[in-house]
Amino acid sequence: MKKKRLQKILELIREYDVENQDILLKLLQKEGFQVTQATISRDIKELDLVKVASGYGGYKYIEREKQTGKNSDKYIAIFRESVTGIDYAGNLVVIKSHIGMANAACAAVDTMNLTDVLGTIAGDDTIFVACKSEQAAKALCDQIDKLIVG
Repeated sequence: MKKKRLQKILELIREYDVENQDILLKLLQKEGFQVTQATISRDIKELDLVKVASGYGGYKYIEREKQTGKNSDKYIAIFRESVTGIDYAGNLVVIKSHIGMANAACAAVDTMNLTDVLGTIAGDDTIFVACKSEQAAKALCDQIDKLIVG
């Protein structure tokens, strides 16, 4: 049942601009899946879905692409347009972005496959990046500064 549900979620986000978990819940229920918001939240994480601007003033879920080559350039462009500031404290890097753009910018960081990054988490306008050390955090800040400048 879980496999079918995950496949249906992918179909739904490809067909509709699914803005939030509540909309996804209703679409799944309409398709005959009896799920809770907590289940949907876990499914979104497992499917590695991210929110991006829909182009209509809102946001929608999409599948995170495994980035190489030309697709990486797209994420870097989004990252450059999204980020408004960066700093670090200890081994944590804090990246500020325009409101609603942190998930897209965070997806760009995740696609960089940085060896000293332990993990990322994004809110609405803030990204936390856990690095292996303070030196790694400083190096990441320097790298991102260079990336933003171009």
